[in-house]
Amino acid sequence: MTHPAIALIEQRASANHFDPSHQLEPDEIQRLVQLATRAPTAYNLQNWRFIAVHTPESKRLLRALSYDQAKVSEAAATFIVCGQLPDAQALARRLRPFVESGHMPATMAAAWQADAQTKYADERMARDEAIRSASLGTATLIHAATALGLASSPMIGFDEAGVAQAFGLADHELPVMLVPIGRAAPGNWPQKPRRPLAEVLDIA
Repeated sequence: MTHPAIALIEQRASANHFDPSHQLEPDEIQRLVQLATRAPTAYNLQNWRFIAVHTPESKRLLRALSYDQAKVSEAAATFIVCGQLPDAQALARRLRPFVESGHMPATMAAAWQADAQTKYADERMARDEAIRSASLGTATLIHAATALGLASSPMIGFDEAGVAQAFGLADHELPVMLVPIGRAAPGNWPQKPRRPLAEVLDIA
């Protein structure tokens, strides 16, 4: 018997058509993001932010900044997944519960913070880490949506500068992905064919 998690991965498909009458309740939005934040991040930075765009006015604005793609406004909510440039100083606070529970020595937490401080002094490394974290959060968000019986569609087709300005992103935040989520409407394709393993896998 196939494990339910495996079945979700195999069945998940990006949707272009959503039921515009469907709405997500605040607790459903919170649950989706709670699950998305189970994704891993380097050093446990958790350097992301999720903006759930769900009011008609906000969805119209975001659709205009997304080249008028209908799914942005027809989905129950479209999430702006933001990556944040790493803040090594925040690590002490984010690791403290793990240290206090006895899972991590305080000396290790301090070493992680020092290492992150050095690594992300490089602007390219910092930007790459923001994009990595947001991408991991996006992947977990779309699979959480599938598990909850919802359709999703990760998107990169939008005006990044326009979205950042319109939705009040801070200087250290990057809008990495849009993810419309809602109830699927008829007309969506199944998952598109994947490349053979022989083309994508090497075993060293």
